[in-house]
Amino acid sequence: MRKALAAVTSLLAAAAGTLVAVTPAQASGSLAEHAAAHGKYFGDAVDNNEITDTAYRPHIAAEFSQLTPGNAMKWDSTEPNPGQFTYSRGDEIVALAQQNGQTVRGHTLVWHNQTPGWVQNLDATALRAALQNHIQNVVTHYRGDLYAWDVVNEPLNEDGTFRNSFWYQKLGPSYIADAFRAARAADPDVKLYINDYNTDGLGAKSDGMYRLVQDLLTQGVPIDGVGFQAHLAIQYGFPNQMRQNLQRFAALGLDVAVTELDVRMQLPADSTKLATQATYYRNVTNACLAVARCVGITTWGYTDKYSWVPSTFPGEGAALLVDENFQRKPAYTAVHDALAGGATPDTTPPTTPGTPGTSGITATGAALSWTASTDTGGSGLAGYTVYRADGSVLAQPATNAAALTGLTPSTRYEVYVRARDGAGNLSAPSASVTFTTTEGQAGTCVVGYNATNWGGGGGFTATVTISNTGTTTVDGWTLAFTFPSGQRITPPGWSATWSQDGTTVTAANLSWNRTIAAHGSTGIGFNGTYSGTNTPPTAFTLNGTQCAVA
Repeated sequence: MRKALAAVTSLLAAAAGTLVAVTPAQASGSLAEHAAAHGKYFGDAVDNNEITDTAYRPHIAAEFSQLTPGNAMKWDSTEPNPGQFTYSRGDEIVALAQQNGQTVRGHTLVWHNQTPGWVQNLDATALRAALQNHIQNVVTHYRGDLYAWDVVNEPLNEDGTFRNSFWYQKLGPSYIADAFRAARAADPDVKLYINDYNTDGLGAKSDGMYRLVQDLLTQGVPIDGVGFQAHLAIQYGFPNQMRQNLQRFAALGLDVAVTELDVRMQLPADSTKLATQATYYRNVTNACLAVARCVGITTWGYTDKYSWVPSTFPGEGAALLVDENFQRKPAYTAVHDALAGGATPDTTPPTTPGTPGTSGITATGAALSWTASTDTGGSGLAGYTVYRADGSVLAQPATNAAALTGLTPSTRYEVYVRARDGAGNLSAPSASVTFTTTEGQAGTCVVGYNATNWGGGGGFTATVTISNTGTTTVDGWTLAFTFPSGQRITPPGWSATWSQDGTTVTAANLSWNRTIAAHGSTGIGFNGTYSGTNTPPTAFTLNGTQCAVA
């Protein structure tokens, strides 16, 4: 790789000798310089035809500390035919970045778009093998040259469910975890991101991303960060509570980044639209500055001359910081001034919570409370996380108390608490407390659970039988259990109202099966997804009472 880069670098250096001496950055400092003062980068997405533009190249070198190849590292560029890898386009951009002292984000390893037809036509077994082989080859080639990879790009629908891509159809959601594990095996040091659009503010899609990331962490998948594309448009309003949304992902212990920022408008542009655009750019910049683990911002291009917007959204454009002639727009000034005058990020963790106290211990639950933490870093106390001694998460309350549910009877639990602030900083762990759940009242109900995995992996169908072994009719019921391996139900299921919060699943009766007669039973079920192993639940409660397992 580095020999190839040396050759490309020499060509770039020769080309640089023909450039007109231009200093795009003002004496007040470049975007990259001001971002660096906050410990962040400011980046640009470029394509190979753009970096040969002698008017553009000085801006690339002067304004940015990070580059993202817009297309040069996608599957159709790096492996257009099975096993035939080509890296010249990506190498050229990496060489330019190294010449300029810039870092590089790789984009992207797994996507439903710009993937050759030969990949899409593979069966499940061959597709999984192709995914792993592609990632192993591409990530190994660029090992040591990239700061981060967008491992999986755009896996979700607008409602937060999985996109029904060829990846999902053939492999189920497990392709996501497989991709991250393959990337980590190929490069143990590069940062690994999941990346999507319309997840910038609080909403259904970002909630789906949050659940997905939580599930990946629960499974031990090596994910380091979440990318928020931020392809915005002034006619649609600014994302709801963007800073708070970035903070909640940071609070999971992950880096966050704005990865593809642009703000389009309906043409023609005018002073009012440009002022609104500037406000959007300023808001995004301030949101990142306010979150300590927001590592940087990348705009999806710098000049409207090369913007993707007009060809994708007819009648729209003017989306970037400078116009076709590299004249700065109000948006540039807004970003520059926000970076130059932004507040120092909060890096101060909250104080350590008090030792938890226990009460109300039952077979399946317990109540905890503790002395509250304080936060002086400026972002404010955001909540707490209750951990078991093995590091698994039991609860994430907003206040200094938690009601634990779904516990296993006759089991010893050692738990501790950490506080988190709005910037994602975590306190030191509290002292641990130990308690043992009671034996419960097994014997009045029996639950049978049977799951059948689908061919190709990733999906399954589960049938559940609830039997009333007591002497009285059950009138109204709620079944609860916990998935041990990060599985997800796929609503709506049947014969019950199904819901899932984290790993905890509940099923409530419908009107027609509200009662279960003494010594009677009812059957319910759902479809679901899994990654890795589909380990069945081992404990069930009916209306809070522990059931025997058939």
